[in-house]
Amino acid sequence: MTKKEIQKKGVLRPIVYVLITLIVSLGCMPWLFKSLKFGLDLQGGFEVLYDVSSIDGRDVTSDMVTSTYKTMLRRIDTLGVSEPVITVEGSNHIRVQLAGVTNSEDARKLLSSAANLTFRDTSDNLLMNSDVLKSGGAKVGQDASGKPAVSLSVKDKDTFYKVTKKLSESDDNTMVVWLDFDEGVDSYSTTTCGAASSSGCLSAATVSQGFASDVIIQGNFTMEEVEDLVDLINSGSLPTKLTEISSKTVGASFGADALQKTFVAGVVGICLIILFMIVVYHFAGFVASVGLVLYTFLTFATFWVVGGVLTLPGIAAAVIGIGMAVDANVINFARIKDELGHGKSFKNACSLGNKESLASIVDSNITTFIVAIILFIFGESSIKGFATMLMISIVVTMIVMVVLVRFLLNKFVQTGKFDQKQNFFIGFRKDRNEKKNQRIKEINFVEKSKIFVTISIVILIAGIVSIGMQGMNLGIDFKGGSSITLQLKENITEDTLKEDIKTLGFTLESIEYIDDTNVSIVVDNSLEQDEVTKTETYFVEKYQAKTDIGVVSNVVKRELIKNAIYSLVIACIGIIIYISLRFTFSYAISGLVALFHDVGMIVAIFSLFKFEVSTIFIAAILSIIGYSINDTIVTFDRIRENLKGKSVKNLDDLKGVVNVSLCQTIGRSLITTITTLFPVFALIFLGSHEIFYFNVALLIGLIAGSYSSIFIASQLWIFIEKHNIGKPAKKKWYEEKETEELKVKGINS
Repeated sequence: MTKKEIQKKGVLRPIVYVLITLIVSLGCMPWLFKSLKFGLDLQGGFEVLYDVSSIDGRDVTSDMVTSTYKTMLRRIDTLGVSEPVITVEGSNHIRVQLAGVTNSEDARKLLSSAANLTFRDTSDNLLMNSDVLKSGGAKVGQDASGKPAVSLSVKDKDTFYKVTKKLSESDDNTMVVWLDFDEGVDSYSTTTCGAASSSGCLSAATVSQGFASDVIIQGNFTMEEVEDLVDLINSGSLPTKLTEISSKTVGASFGADALQKTFVAGVVGICLIILFMIVVYHFAGFVASVGLVLYTFLTFATFWVVGGVLTLPGIAAAVIGIGMAVDANVINFARIKDELGHGKSFKNACSLGNKESLASIVDSNITTFIVAIILFIFGESSIKGFATMLMISIVVTMIVMVVLVRFLLNKFVQTGKFDQKQNFFIGFRKDRNEKKNQRIKEINFVEKSKIFVTISIVILIAGIVSIGMQGMNLGIDFKGGSSITLQLKENITEDTLKEDIKTLGFTLESIEYIDDTNVSIVVDNSLEQDEVTKTETYFVEKYQAKTDIGVVSNVVKRELIKNAIYSLVIACIGIIIYISLRFTFSYAISGLVALFHDVGMIVAIFSLFKFEVSTIFIAAILSIIGYSINDTIVTFDRIRENLKGKSVKNLDDLKGVVNVSLCQTIGRSLITTITTLFPVFALIFLGSHEIFYFNVALLIGLIAGSYSSIFIASQLWIFIEKHNIGKPAKKKWYEEKETEELKVKGINS
């Protein structure tokens, strides 16, 4: 077999790998998206956030919140909601999301009414209510044989004795414990009792005598059944109340429209990235694009496995994550082309490029992961979904874009088929590469930085003045109030809608036309339950309009502001610590100032143009922090590499190292920014209105972050580091110590 035949045979196997990867990923996509759980904003439904408080003024304990939570879970079962989401947030908040619910008023009444515990006979006659028990008096206990049982602390012993005495002497001496007994609907004869059942019947116990003290409910219980029964009984006897502090209703048509727009935007964004990668990196770009398809499939598949609920912010995180995933390949390909430019053989260049790029990829992804964790800890429901998707994206990026794509490319490289086809393989032509490098080397980035710093200062000062004069255009998330989104059948003038709001008795904040028939109205009032119903009825009867209404109270506003501040501060501290450990403190400070610059640019432009600031705006800010530091770290990594073994004697030497490093990384920075901007632009122009300002914030942050890494972070590093010129460099804790060479006579001496 000739060498050519061996090469041809060798290249067939990786081609098969690529085709199988592509076919499996694309083939499974339709099934996967049908299996995903969609949030309210993508399929409609009802969401409400409750504050759990004590009627008698006592502090609310975790046991009280848990008992209330379990009662709400049982009540939701009666609504027929297939996949409800109910979570405890903070110490005393419970959020309920009921996707697909059409009658929000019935759901609201059922969830917020106080739990009602009663004792009845088998004919459903009322014997006693929860007044006979001490508040929260149910506890886990044991019967005489040591088996798990429920211990009840009785408060009204006289009443309890009379009722149990009379019942024990009757022919049917069974006492039935009910939670939320519905007269005329519930009946002992037609239901199944037990804490695990979906009915309100908790237990049916035989009463053998009158009891004038604390009692035990015993039976063939498991410990889990006893614990559930204790929580449910306590929820009916606790002095707690539920206060609605925010709510949101989304019509099914709104959700379907948002899903379709975001899906189309996502597909367009991915296609643009794939096309760009193939144009720039040719065959390697095609292999990376196959990896990108697999990455997309695995990201959503992992999200499905962990039981994530997909929302608009979640999709946005996935689409932005795609741009970030491509960055791993861009860094790698740029390194390979650098090595080819240095005259390395094709195989050596690929090997060295893979090795040298790994540290930058790992560092940049870890810093973004830190931000995602903080978002998850401090964010509310939709932000948690965004953070979850972001963390999954980073993990899948490391597996697919770093490990798998490299594996496939190495298989092709090892065939030797592409040794003389470097342009076809990775878009490298020596003559063109040298001309490009020469043009870049002629740019003095250190000197040019003054122009960009001046531009930034002007914009930031303008932003400060704007904030001082007109403040920020805060959404209802941060100032409280209600948003009313109308889906009209015909165009209604703004003056007419103003009269409608006046008729309803609300204080109008703003009216924004999303398009000809979709209007967003914000009022200062935090609507009560009856006002929400009145508003929905008013617009349905007058315009046959479909309505979405979101309500945020001052309680939620305070929590959001507090959590936003915590998130930003802790994210910055986490990044400083990590960069200080991996690099030095001077890198950390320089990177942090660049981050403040990026955040300041977003805030300034949002104030100048009066863009709305909402909860998702904080997610955008933190995403940019993670993404911008990603870009900065790649630049810092190259500076650190170029400093190794180099004697820096004066400031000009230091500037020279930085300038060379920027020349080497600017191509990668521009390509990464462009690939990430593709899905952002797609989401801005084709996506849902609900995440429009989120994507605008990302757009501003990406542009600001791209040039701050080049013209601000590195220049500030020079300013700090010039004081260390001539001092010996300190080794990091993880770097191997250089050992003195062993001298062996006759071998190396």
